[in-house]
Amino acid sequence: MNSMHGHTQGTQAAPQVPTEALEILSFVEDFSDELEATLDIIAPNGHLRMALHLLRWHFEGKAVTPTSLIASSQVPYATANRRMKEMLNAGLIEQRPRTKTGKSFSMHPSDKLLHQWMQLASRVHRLAERTFGGPVATEGTRDYYYGGSYKAAQSIPPLSVRAEPLKISGGIRVLVHGDPTFMVMDNLKRQFEQVIGTKISQRAFSIDRLREEALRNARRDTSRYDIIAIDLPWIGEFAKKGVLLPLDQVMDLERLDPADFHTAGWKAAHWGGRAYAVPAQTTPELLFYRRDLFAEAGLEAPATTDELLAAAKTLHNTARGRYGIAWNAARGTALGHTVLMTMADFGQPVLDLPEIAGGFNTDHLAEGNYRATIDTDAGLRAAEFLLELLHYSPPDILSMSWYERIRSYAAGNIAMAYGYTLLAPYFEQDETSPAHGRTGYLPHPAGPGACQIAPVGGYVLGIPANLAPDRVSAAVEALSIFTSPEAQKLYVQNGSLTNARYSVGADPDVRSVSSIFEAVDAMSLRDELQFWPRPPVPEIGGIIQICGEEFHDMLRGITTPREALRTAQARADALMATNRT
Repeated sequence: MNSMHGHTQGTQAAPQVPTEALEILSFVEDFSDELEATLDIIAPNGHLRMALHLLRWHFEGKAVTPTSLIASSQVPYATANRRMKEMLNAGLIEQRPRTKTGKSFSMHPSDKLLHQWMQLASRVHRLAERTFGGPVATEGTRDYYYGGSYKAAQSIPPLSVRAEPLKISGGIRVLVHGDPTFMVMDNLKRQFEQVIGTKISQRAFSIDRLREEALRNARRDTSRYDIIAIDLPWIGEFAKKGVLLPLDQVMDLERLDPADFHTAGWKAAHWGGRAYAVPAQTTPELLFYRRDLFAEAGLEAPATTDELLAAAKTLHNTARGRYGIAWNAARGTALGHTVLMTMADFGQPVLDLPEIAGGFNTDHLAEGNYRATIDTDAGLRAAEFLLELLHYSPPDILSMSWYERIRSYAAGNIAMAYGYTLLAPYFEQDETSPAHGRTGYLPHPAGPGACQIAPVGGYVLGIPANLAPDRVSAAVEALSIFTSPEAQKLYVQNGSLTNARYSVGADPDVRSVSSIFEAVDAMSLRDELQFWPRPPVPEIGGIIQICGEEFHDMLRGITTPREALRTAQARADALMATNRT
C-alpha cells in the first residue's frame, strides 16, 4: 500500500483496538456464552449478539453484511431479521450502500451505538473493579484514568463510519513523512477505509525528500495526491508558491473546531491570516532526561542551560559507556534546526520578529518586513553553548540526527537528549529499554534572562492547489476525518505519542498511555509551546541549511564561533535579498 523512503520507525504492531474496549467486549461475549451454556432457560440475546459483532468488526476494520450480522445473532433467521430491523429503527445501525444500485449494504455501528457502548464498557469496568478488584487504584495508573473519577465524561468515542462512502476515483492518495505517527496511520489503513468507504494509498518519505516531492508535485498539471503532509516551517514557502489551497476556500473551518487545537500548532498552519493546513501531529522538541540517573546523582531537573551543562558533566562517564547528552548535530538540516532552537533558548529568534508578551509576533510575516538575526550576542552565546555540549556528547555526535540521538538514548547510552515527542515510542513502548518508564519531559532549559520554551514541530495536512476539482470535496472530508479527535485518539492507542488537540490530551484513556501527554498539555497551558523559533517564512529552509553547514564547520574546529556567525549571517542576507528581487 505504501512506498517507503528514508528513515521510518521500523516494524509497527498490527492495528489494534483500545485494549480496555476489547477486554470489556470479550468479557461480555464470554459471559453471555457461559450464561447460555450453563442455564438452559436462558436463550441467546439477538440484539446483544449483533451489537457485539458490529462493534468488534468495526474496531478491527472489517465489513459486516446483513447476512453475517444475522448469523452472529445465534437466534433463528426470522427472529434475527426482526431484531436487525428493530436495531435499524432504533438508530443503532448505519447502512452504507456497497453498490451503485444501492441494493446491497454494509452494516456499521452508529454514533448512538458507539456512545452507548463506551458508557456501558466504563460502567462494567468500574463494577468489576469494585466487586472483584479491591480499592480503586491510585492516580497515575491506568485503572485510575479509565475507571476512576478523572474526567471520565470526556472520553472520546471511537471513530464512526460515514453513512455514504466517499466517491473518489481510485481512492484517497496521501503523501506523508516516514515517522512513527504516520506509520501508525498506515497500519490503521483498513480501519480508515471502513470509515470513509474507499481505498487509501499512502507514500512516505524522509523529511528532505518529502519537501522535494511536494514541490515536484506542485509543478505537475494535476496533483498525484489528494492530501499532503507539510513540516510546519514550510507553510510560508508553500503558501507563497501556490502549493496549497487556502482551506477557507474549500470548507467551513469551524467544522474542524479550531479552538480544540494546541494554539501554537493551529497558528503555525496559517500564512497571511489564512489557514492552509490542519495539524495532524503537534510535536514539541523537549529535553528527555533519565529520572533514575538524576536521582542517583542527587541532581534536580535542569531549568537553565548552566544547570543542563552541569548535569551533563556529572552524568558523562565514558568508562561506563554513558554520555551526558545527545542532540541533532549532523550537518545540514538536522544541525540547522538545533541552531535555531538553541538561539531561541537564549531568547532570540532567527529573524527580527517584534517581541510580545510570551514570545515574538509572527502574525505579519507574509508582509515580508523581516531580516535574519544570526550574528548577534545571543547567537554567540548559542554557538558557545553548543561547543560546550560537545564535551559531554557521544563521539559520533556530529553525524547524529533525529533518529540516531533517540535510538542512543533508548539504548541507555545517554543520560539526556533533546527530542521530539513523536520519537518517544522508541523507549516508551519498548519495555527492554533502560529509559522505559524512567524518562522525564521538560521544556528546553533557558539561557540567562530567557524563558523556558518547547519549540513546536510536527506536521500539518493540506490539500494541493493543483488537485483536480472533482476530487476536492472528498479530500476535504478525508482531511477532516484524519485530523478529528476520534482519529487522533486512535493514533495514540495504536502507538503514536503526538497529539494536536486539547480534547485528546485530556482524554482519560490517552493520559493513561504516557505521562508525555500531561506534560505537553501543562506546557501548552503555561504558553511554553512556541513556533517562533522556526518562523515559517519562505526562506526558512535555506536559513536552516546555511546554519547547519556553517555551525558544523565550527563544531569541527574549522572556524571560530564569530566566523561561523558572520558567514551564516552574510549567506542568509544574500539568500533573502535574492528571494525579494
